Amino acid sequence: MKVLEAPFVKGFIRVADDGWLQGWHERNGGNLSYRMRPEEVESVREELVPRKWEPIGTEVPLLGGEYFLVTGSGRYMRNAVIDPEDTFCIIELDPAGAHYRILWGLSKGGRPTSELPTHLMNHEVKVRVTGGKHRVIYHAHPANIVALTYVLPLTDEVFTRELWEMETECPIVFPDGIGVVPWMVPGGREIAVETSKLMEKYDVALWAHHGLFCSGDTFDQTFGLMHTVEKAAEILVKVLSMAPKKRQTIEPEGFREVAKAFHVTVPERFLYEKED
Repeated sequence: MKVLEAPFVKGFIRVADDGWLQGWHERNGGNLSYRMRPEEVESVREELVPRKWEPIGTEVPLLGGEYFLVTGSGRYMRNAVIDPEDTFCIIELDPAGAHYRILWGLSKGGRPTSELPTHLMNHEVKVRVTGGKHRVIYHAHPANIVALTYVLPLTDEVFTRELWEMETECPIVFPDGIGVVPWMVPGGREIAVETSKLMEKYDVALWAHHGLFCSGDTFDQTFGLMHTVEKAAEILVKVLSMAPKKRQTIEPEGFREVAKAFHVTVPERFLYEKED
């Protein structure tokens, strides 16, 4: 099978294009990675041509020998539809999980996203905590959730609670909450380590003044998670612009009832009593 005919590649392109259409990927902003299944690797094997090994910038031993579809550094999500072969690439990791090599894509040269260390460290965490169920890591720059990092306290508790209050389905879609990384320089190992710590507990990690990371089983689930968080953030931005204080909202007992009705668990630390 040709790479561009593979269903998982078509799903990857759709997420990139949908994110662009949402306005989440200005210029070359944002990136996407997918941990390929063995049968998917074999289905496109005929088009995979190894290039030289390069250091990842971190080590992910649990991912040794794995294959990933990832966006390229400096590439534009808006070009995923018209020039996919130069917008992303398939990479293979060495057995130690310390180096990668490109097997397909980035036809005009280049390398995978500069945030590859963060993607791979997040994938490694999710392999461990989900038993390999999660395969997608998605990073974008949704405007409303980023705007809130300038006005809300940068704590997991505050961001989770405020977003949960905006739409009843939020605690159903992300019942574990949302983690927050204070501002750090992106692209290196330090921010990758901090993000991977949050991914131990959450499927959503927010980089203050920058963007959002989401993890999920499938492309649809992961995109939907990103979309839900940003929709809640948009509502909160509108609420805060209309009045300094909400007249009414969903109270802690309401979240407990929702959790019971939809068979999810919501941590009690997010259901704190607010001061008047």
